[in-house]
Amino acid sequence: MPAFDNTNNQSYAGRHLVVVGAGISGIGAARFLAARGAQVTLTDQRPAEKLPPEVIQLPSEGIAIEAGAHRPETLRAADEIVLSPGVPPTLAALQPAREAGVPIIGEIELAFRHLRGRIVAITGSNGKSTTTTLIGHLLADGRLPTQVGGNIGVAAVSLVETSRDDGWTVLECSSFQLETVVTFRPHIGVLLNITPDHLDRHGTFENYVAAKLNMFRRFDGETLAVLNADDPTTPRAQAQLATQGAPVTLFSAQRELEEGLFLRGNDLVCRTRQAERVLLHRADLPLPGRHNMENILASLAVALAAGVAPETARTTIRDFRGLEHRLEFVAEVGGVRYFNDSKATNVAAAQVSIEAFPSGLHVILGGLDKNSDFAPLVDALAPRAVSVALIGAAAEKIAATFAGRLPQPITRHASLEDAVHSLARRARPGDVVLLAPACASFDMFDNFEHRGRVFKATVKGLISNVQREASCSPD
Repeated sequence: MPAFDNTNNQSYAGRHLVVVGAGISGIGAARFLAARGAQVTLTDQRPAEKLPPEVIQLPSEGIAIEAGAHRPETLRAADEIVLSPGVPPTLAALQPAREAGVPIIGEIELAFRHLRGRIVAITGSNGKSTTTTLIGHLLADGRLPTQVGGNIGVAAVSLVETSRDDGWTVLECSSFQLETVVTFRPHIGVLLNITPDHLDRHGTFENYVAAKLNMFRRFDGETLAVLNADDPTTPRAQAQLATQGAPVTLFSAQRELEEGLFLRGNDLVCRTRQAERVLLHRADLPLPGRHNMENILASLAVALAAGVAPETARTTIRDFRGLEHRLEFVAEVGGVRYFNDSKATNVAAAQVSIEAFPSGLHVILGGLDKNSDFAPLVDALAPRAVSVALIGAAAEKIAATFAGRLPQPITRHASLEDAVHSLARRARPGDVVLLAPACASFDMFDNFEHRGRVFKATVKGLISNVQREASCSPD
């Protein structure tokens, strides 16, 4: 794949840049700009005592901190504004700056201006982190200099210094990041799927789709788009890319394709106009669920385009064990298996998680509602679930949606721990207890990782109880 120069030599010396939002990306952007001579102000609406501990060090690095509010006068006086992903571009405090003509970009756009080498960008409603990580492994195992970051927890700007002309940077990109891109143009862009999510931020599904498709806005004949042939939004993306002359590789876990990567029976097949070859067999795949099949197919498409040998890719995928909190096997206790999919923070993610199991399923749902419709879960649960446990702020809404539509027992619980203990008493050997909340975590937890850790700790507590009871039994 040909390289193109996406870097510039822009000087920030003497310029005033304001970074809005003191999260991982915001702190990274502030440090990046200050190190290049900019006068930087980092602003956050949280009070100073609520900011991350790293912020305390920033004034010693020449970065001014404004806490408690985003001051319109500070924003209006900036030469350029960089938004953290968590800050919506519709923020009222930004309007005076926008009217004054101050450029407003996001951290991923800032990083793109300076990253060297080739870039792979992955977006989608579900599966981004798993696919991003797997692509990183595939490229690195293919002996390509590779680094991974973005929405996966490493600010993209922090990868600039370690980027190299012959290397690859693999970036997970959220809709929040993509809605503020301007010149962003990765060499390979992957769109896994688009299902309703973050409607509390974007307002409508149409706005959400538009944010995702921003990834492809500047694609041309030197770029490659990897798209899910089974996703309803793919024809729209294909039409956009066709007008730009950008090539497309399709993948499908549900049907054969004239060209692309697909699942046929138990074989993962790559078909081009010239040839067809079986890359892997279903038995080679360590991760359960149709969504993980899609993640693997997309990752293989990228690896092959980057020049990774099929034999190398096969070995990497066989050894890949997935990520924490993504349909993660926790333990088997008394013949019951426990799975942690705390990252299933929307309805579509919970649905594919539920559908990864044929029957005997006890599911924990609930958390902070993102203006979601929970009705699609009914068809997934009806043939598989034994019982459903509800937690969090969305419990009543979910219960109302399921009322009269699910014959299985539906119970409400004040805590995740209580739900786990209740399902442990109900489950029988051979059953599965699954945490797949379909909701955000912020009503009860710091984040989805915190929620997943609590679930796992509770399951480990069940193991301890079983061991304690066994040790107390008479010989």
